[in-house]
Amino acid sequence: MKLLPATITAALLLSSPAVAIVGNAPALNDGIGRSVVTIVGSRGNFCSGALIAPKLVLTAGHCVQPGVDYRIVEYDRDRKPVLKTVRRVAVHPSFSAQSIQAHRATADVALLELEAAPKERVPAALGVPQPPLAAGNAFTVAGIGVALPGDGKSGGVVRAASLVATGKPGTLQIRLVDPATQGAKPGLGGCTGDSGGPAFETQAQAQVLIGVISWSTGPDLADGCGGMTGVTPLTLYRDWIVQTARQWGMPLGGN
Repeated sequence: MKLLPATITAALLLSSPAVAIVGNAPALNDGIGRSVVTIVGSRGNFCSGALIAPKLVLTAGHCVQPGVDYRIVEYDRDRKPVLKTVRRVAVHPSFSAQSIQAHRATADVALLELEAAPKERVPAALGVPQPPLAAGNAFTVAGIGVALPGDGKSGGVVRAASLVATGKPGTLQIRLVDPATQGAKPGLGGCTGDSGGPAFETQAQAQVLIGVISWSTGPDLADGCGGMTGVTPLTLYRDWIVQTARQWGMPLGGN
């Protein structure tokens, strides 16, 4: 399994963004794509996140580290990057970096409070997966990660992939594969930089954010991307998200 954040050069910030999500996924400028943001750290790492309130971003716990400053990247009308300040960060208290390194399920969620609301971004509706969770259930993941593994310059534009659950999905982890390849051959899936990106499920004819991207594999569980995408569902963690948002003075809609 491959953890998705990676060290990158300043090229991601200095050049126009290109593509994301491996497997020739199309760019996504509307709909759920409008909630996705780019997160960069002072140590050169980058991740995806999703706006869930005007100044609140949900991402993966392993995307944020103590002692690192984070910014949100926006692009002006000329497609030049503009860095927006992150005011504070909270990682779920049950998150275990050791578990992530060992590829075990953990509370891989974190929140970022922004100083100012991003322009042209729309908060996503927050929820949990519908029961019963079963193989074949459909989900959509979105992120700004690389389209070509190892090529940081190929990341930056929001892309999405429609995937299905495989194995025995549960409250700790949902493993997703491209329905056309079933993870046995290269297909659609998360890659470097997609960590923290949202996973959506259609509920009552609306797209609801039900989890965050945590890891990826290549085909047949090999290293790389385009095989399996691991999602941490919000079933056990939504209450913490709601409570933290309320403590920060940003109650979420419907709560």
